Amino acid sequence: MSDVLIVGGGFAGVWSALAAARLRAEHNADLEITLVAPNDDLVIRPRLYEADPGRLRVPLDRILGPVGVERLPGTVTAIDTGRRSVSVARRGDRAYRRLILASGSALRRPDLPGGAHLFDVDTLPGAVALDHHLRTLPDRPPGSGRFTAVVVGAGFTGIEVATELAGRLRTLAGPYGHEVRVVLVERAGVLGPELGPGPRPVISAALDEVGVEVRLNMTVTALDAGQVRFGDGTEVPAYTTVWTAGMTASLLTGQIPGRRDGLNRLLVDKHLRAPEAPEVFVAGDAAAAAADDSHLTLQSCQHAIPLGRYAGHNAVADLLGRPPLEFVPEPYVTCLDLGAAGAVLTTGWDRSVKLTGAPAKDVKRAIMERRIHPPVDDIAALLEAGDPGRTWTPR
Repeated sequence: MSDVLIVGGGFAGVWSALAAARLRAEHNADLEITLVAPNDDLVIRPRLYEADPGRLRVPLDRILGPVGVERLPGTVTAIDTGRRSVSVARRGDRAYRRLILASGSALRRPDLPGGAHLFDVDTLPGAVALDHHLRTLPDRPPGSGRFTAVVVGAGFTGIEVATELAGRLRTLAGPYGHEVRVVLVERAGVLGPELGPGPRPVISAALDEVGVEVRLNMTVTALDAGQVRFGDGTEVPAYTTVWTAGMTASLLTGQIPGRRDGLNRLLVDKHLRAPEAPEVFVAGDAAAAAADDSHLTLQSCQHAIPLGRYAGHNAVADLLGRPPLEFVPEPYVTCLDLGAAGAVLTTGWDRSVKLTGAPAKDVKRAIMERRIHPPVDDIAALLEAGDPGRTWTPR
């Protein structure tokens, strides 16, 4: 049996483990903390749109081992909250006293004719496959769509992918003098519908600057290895199509009693507990937690990390009879990479623009390359990283 069993090896799961280990150490408690994950590494998922994504991972054993958290390799296939146990594929059942569900989210892939030709940057294997595909384009037979990419979904991820691809394709196509074309497709009538109007003029100007075409009120209806068909009947020759539209929480949330939001996330209380399953805490993309009086947390590492810290702390506090902490995230910040056009930094839920261009890009790099990376090997630094009171967003 595990005293605290954490399901998921992403940002929320890792920081849950660090926070749990931190409070255990503070009280010199004899508690077994276990993290179940199918992979050996923490994947730096927000950076998977970058080149060479295979490098964007950190060995879990260098994070968990030094602080005494057991890593159980495997995939959780079922959760029984009545018996307080989980089923792990090929490993059997593992009982728990407290469970932290941090099983993340997944891209909703469409049922389209030719959908097997879609790429994504949702997972490390998907991002590596896209990266390999792009690197092989110069070796492919010349064609009108050889250096053309269609990106479906003009949300946060789609915009970052499109602006990144514009630069990468130009580098690849440069020696051949071929036309480069990136088409960003959005079914809504505006860019970044979930980002609001605040940063939209900056985003629109950046897309123009880097040469990304935008098609609003448009859908993709079919594709093959060299062509994409749109809802209005037009077609674009394209060797590369990337799907970024739509996320859903892990299906494991459906095995926890409780209410869910439109993203299949479990609605949790102020201590990140599932109200209908009091031995279960939920963090990261699986949790719908109150960020303030009128907003829920978003599926992003900005919220996954503090959600993990609070969930890990509160799970151990519950076992030790200590008062739980009420989840209080930092003020909301958005930093969107815009490729060669820099970035845009906004603050608040109205996303008021604070920085653009190169200065915003510097902040983006600081977040992506340093602030969301966990320490490794250093026990003191790892335990400090689990402190729920620690901040990480730019000031």
